[in-house]
Amino acid sequence: MQFVYDPLPYRVIFGAGSVRRVADELSHVGSRALVLSTPEQAGSAQELAATLGDKAVGLFSKAVMHVPVATVDAAAAVARELDADCTVAIGGGSTVGLAKALSLRLDLPSLVVPTTYAGSEVTPIWGLTEDGIKTTGRDKKVLPKVVVYDPDLTLSLPAEMSIASGLNAIAHAMEGLYAFDGNPIVSLMAEESIRALARSLPLIKADPTDAKARGDALYGCWLAGSVLGAASVALHHKLCHTLGGTFDMPHAQTHTAVLPHAIAYNAPSVPEAMERASRALGGGDPATKLYELAVGLGAEMSLAKLGMPKDGIAKAAALAVANPYPNPRPITEEGIVQLLSRAVEGLPPITA
Repeated sequence: MQFVYDPLPYRVIFGAGSVRRVADELSHVGSRALVLSTPEQAGSAQELAATLGDKAVGLFSKAVMHVPVATVDAAAAVARELDADCTVAIGGGSTVGLAKALSLRLDLPSLVVPTTYAGSEVTPIWGLTEDGIKTTGRDKKVLPKVVVYDPDLTLSLPAEMSIASGLNAIAHAMEGLYAFDGNPIVSLMAEESIRALARSLPLIKADPTDAKARGDALYGCWLAGSVLGAASVALHHKLCHTLGGTFDMPHAQTHTAVLPHAIAYNAPSVPEAMERASRALGGGDPATKLYELAVGLGAEMSLAKLGMPKDGIAKAAALAVANPYPNPRPITEEGIVQLLSRAVEGLPPITA
């Protein structure tokens, strides 16, 4: 056996009530924090800023999906004006993405308080969108210095959003199972993540106030993000980034709708990874089980209903194959058109 495992240097604080430790943990990051959020979570950001006292120098609550360059420009201007030396981001992938963009542009380290199950907070992956094109990359300087996971902050996350966010996290773990640069540690984390999320999401749908299920889901999310940070992504993520940037589609929901089809596409080439996925999902064909899990949770599986025009399939397929990247199975335009044709309609995946 031969492999390389290069753990990422970030600090994790996990547990109910952990948000009360943010002020102390900020000492690992900086002393003049710009607090970031979306407009919807501005109230939570203001509350968090209040607990930081004079360590919070301002608030920028205009984070949006897909991290538009114009939003980064505006946030960077505020950070410079306030002489911020770090950021504190509270929210989901949109806010974390903005914090990373500021780390990339201004070298501002960040502390992140996730309130969804996206997992991007423990990865060195950044993304920016300009003129309808989403660009992504990896750079360790965008990795948050401290991540504070408080399951209590997810109790108010609507069940529908929790499900979309959790299924998005499962997508990270699924692709980690067959990453070309994966290793035994990544595979262990990926399988445990899938198991924890597949078990907890139905419980959250039944009772969004189930504290144990919320904790299990956040644990699964952290593992999924750790997988995403340690191994490369393949077809599923590249395709979802293409759809999100091109058609301005909702990130997590797009991942949910595409995942079963992307897994079905790659499954014949990665039998060992599919064995692990099947075990984590309770047996059966992983692509089918993922589709059934999502449908059972009430997720929207039609890309058309999520905003993708049906006449956009050919464009998306062409973009998906334009820049070659590692994938277990050769990526063809014809194959992607077939995959997307079913996903647009919300149909089950075609399995071998």
